[in-house]
Amino acid sequence: MNQLPELAARLLAGCEAGGIRIMLAESLTGGLLADAIISVPGASRVVLGSIVAYDNSVKSGVLGVPRQLLREFGAVSSQCAEAMAAGARNLIAAEGFRVFAVSTTGVAGPDSQEGKPVGQVHLAVAGPNGVSSRAMQFYGDRTQIRQQAVASAIEVLLEEITQ
Repeated sequence: MNQLPELAARLLAGCEAGGIRIMLAESLTGGLLADAIISVPGASRVVLGSIVAYDNSVKSGVLGVPRQLLREFGAVSSQCAEAMAAGARNLIAAEGFRVFAVSTTGVAGPDSQEGKPVGQVHLAVAGPNGVSSRAMQFYGDRTQIRQQAVASAIEVLLEEITQ
């Protein structure tokens, strides 16, 4: 997606200007979000880290997503996205900075998962004032869905840091 470098650059500039550091927690995007942001020069001044929690054991073991939540709502849910973002944010204390974390989870395809359709994506942002999430439906092949999720995650994070 041609817009990713420009979006990522806007995010990094906004974070740097606002004294913000970010954490990333990815499932369906599998590191693409980190790559899109870290590909922009100067990312090291903003990005604290990234966790690819593709398997539920990593979601629960590293990010602290409660297993009961995964059983009740599934990994493809707003509840899981919110817990992933909150867990990523809670991993780090960056003194003197506001920390935000964004998470991605969903179904990239080619098959449905947990009874949820291909293209269903949940994004969440955890920041100093709490956690919010969005459910989205994307269309296309696996690569297109993942790229749309990355662009949307950057846009959602940009909106949150500029409020």
